[in-house]
Amino acid sequence: MTFDRLSWPRRTERLTLRPAETPDLPAVFAIRSRKEVAEWMPNHPTSYDEWLLKLGPVGVDRMLVIDLYGVVIGDLYLHVVDGWAQAEVKEVATRAQAEIGWCLSPDHQGHGYVTEATTELVRLCFEDLGVRRLVANAFADNVPSLRVMERLGMVCEGRFRSESLHRDHGWVDGITYALLRADWEG
Repeated sequence: MTFDRLSWPRRTERLTLRPAETPDLPAVFAIRSRKEVAEWMPNHPTSYDEWLLKLGPVGVDRMLVIDLYGVVIGDLYLHVVDGWAQAEVKEVATRAQAEIGWCLSPDHQGHGYVTEATTELVRLCFEDLGVRRLVANAFADNVPSLRVMERLGMVCEGRFRSESLHRDHGWVDGITYALLRADWEG
């Protein structure tokens, strides 16, 4: 539903961003099933069919692919939600916030692709969708993702001690970064 409100594809200097389609999913699975990628993802998919079942239509509806000259090199996550509001003003908070995320093939890391793609995603959220607040979450030890958040101008709003259970590292700290449209415009 979110993506239907926009025109596609979106192009940056080197990349094309567009909603994921069924033919893109094997490439996304191939990236996400790599051990070094799955370390920081919510799950480590080992079977394409199982991954598709867990992803479901809702997961596909929140996924944009990062396309580099016709090759899917990663994906972006976008989930637009209502902000919390008191009953008398709840309509003002409709679709006012979004959570964003990203995943990039290790074969294409170190070239600024994630920063380029997420910068366009932030612009799209604030300018085209009218969102007023973005959040991104990560394990505190996922330093590359924290760097992306900081490059986007996001502010660390909280470090939550031992609140995330990692499959290999046990209980670890989680981090939430956010960016307000007013800060982004300033």
